[in-house]
Amino acid sequence: MKAADVRARTDDELASELDNLGKEIFNLRFQRANSQLENTARVRQVRREIARIKTVLGERHRKAS
Repeated sequence: MKAADVRARTDDELASELDNLGKEIFNLRFQRANSQLENTARVRQVRREIARIKTVLGERHRKAS
C-alpha cells in the first residue's frame, strides 16, 4: 500500500486496517519464534505499512489541532 492510497482512506478505515495489521504482525512474530515463518519479508512490509498509517493519522491529528 502506498502513501497516496493511505491518504485516500478515511480515519475509520485506517483504524481498522491498523488493527488488522497489528494482529498480522503478532502472528508473524509468533511464527518466527516457532521457526514456521515462510515469508520473512512480510514482517518488514507489515511494519512499514503500520508506520505509514500512523504517520498519516498523526498528520491529520496535528492538522486538526
